[in-house]
Amino acid sequence: MLNNFPRLIIAATQSGSGKTTITTGLIAALRRRGLDVQSYKVGPDYIDTSWHTLASGKISHNLDSWLVGEDKLKEIFVATSSGADISIIEGVMGLYDGGRGGISSTAEIAKLLNAPVVLVIDAKSMGTSAAAIALGFREFDRTINFAGVILNRLGSESHRKMIVDALNQIGIKCFGGLRRNDEFILPERHLGLVPTTENNSAGVIEKISAAVESQVDVDELIRLGRREKGKGKSLIPTSPFSHFPFPLVKIAVARDAAFSFYYGESLRELEKLGAEIIFFSPLDDETLPEGISGMIIGGGFPEMFAARLEQNKKLHAQIFDAARIGLPIFAECGGFMYLMNRLINFDGKSFEMCGVLDGSATMTNKLQTVGYVEAEILSDCILGKAGDKIRAHEFHFSTELGTSGDKIFKCKRMRTGKEYFAGASKKNVVASYLHIHFAGCPDVAKNFVDACKKFGGVLNGN
Repeated sequence: MLNNFPRLIIAATQSGSGKTTITTGLIAALRRRGLDVQSYKVGPDYIDTSWHTLASGKISHNLDSWLVGEDKLKEIFVATSSGADISIIEGVMGLYDGGRGGISSTAEIAKLLNAPVVLVIDAKSMGTSAAAIALGFREFDRTINFAGVILNRLGSESHRKMIVDALNQIGIKCFGGLRRNDEFILPERHLGLVPTTENNSAGVIEKISAAVESQVDVDELIRLGRREKGKGKSLIPTSPFSHFPFPLVKIAVARDAAFSFYYGESLRELEKLGAEIIFFSPLDDETLPEGISGMIIGGGFPEMFAARLEQNKKLHAQIFDAARIGLPIFAECGGFMYLMNRLINFDGKSFEMCGVLDGSATMTNKLQTVGYVEAEILSDCILGKAGDKIRAHEFHFSTELGTSGDKIFKCKRMRTGKEYFAGASKKNVVASYLHIHFAGCPDVAKNFVDACKKFGGVLNGN
């Protein structure tokens, strides 16, 4: 049976073209019209989804065919878009860019979801050439439903008309274009955009939304998305999420401005297995939540809040003691850094962290790793048994030095094939730079929840 979900993809020629700005503004404009908008981001990025979430008022989800696989990706889309008036999907990098072989590229996701693609072109410093770029993107793969373009950073009305006239000559539709405006530039730092928790995001979104409403044909984009109802191949049906009638185990999850990198459907996978997620703040809470049997510390920007994290020594002591008595703790990237003895920021200043793992994390001015990884577990741990393999993603500017505990993963970079050992394991602690999605590795989620149940005596937060 065909699943009918109005949907469209906002892609771009390359990173930095303005697709997050335009996507966020479009989502907000649609919401202002009273539409229920479900948003998505192609690939593993955590930060762009935070802008979508603020604009739509609903959790934005990642669509990543490497981290979760094609069937699970479709299942997540069908389950989360059900009931929405329209789904807006932001692409990743350029339309055809992704992992090795194009995996998890915007083009691949467009085909999987039978969704029309609107291409954002940064038109600054070019005229008619913008039409040639659009033509190349359309012709490169005619199996993609290439619907047209949105122009960005236009200098004037004559600039817009020049490009639109050229587009009309080759039969490519233009859905509008945004004029250059420095107020529309979303703040950035070393991992990309600054999360919405750290700036006047609502004000910026309001300005962008007004510009999109006045300079982009929003009505035609709505019609484009709705025309896809009933077209193309069937998406897979989805079965209702099953939950235990009562939680079997409580898991504390660090979430605040320093630790905000979580996939919504990843945490939901734990809930399906009987976990109750209890959020706490390493920045502000001096005690762990009561009655927990496990802990997750995700990625984020601990380096930007190192001084505040260092000051919260009471919580450091609790986390150290929890690890010592065997509480299952899973930490990713920023969480890995937080569990070490020290974090050294971009200025070379050292800050004390939890001390669960000896060693230090040092920020560098150079990107250390970015890309998809296959990780083999080297010894039995809270995530699985030796030999089990996990699909993951890495993206960090810091390096680790002297972390204690056995290396827990043998990793292979999917783009280059390079192999290396990574992460640390100590008692029931597993920490590394890897980001995983539990929906794509349900066995890992089950193993972690089972480890939390096995821990038995719950940890009190006082």
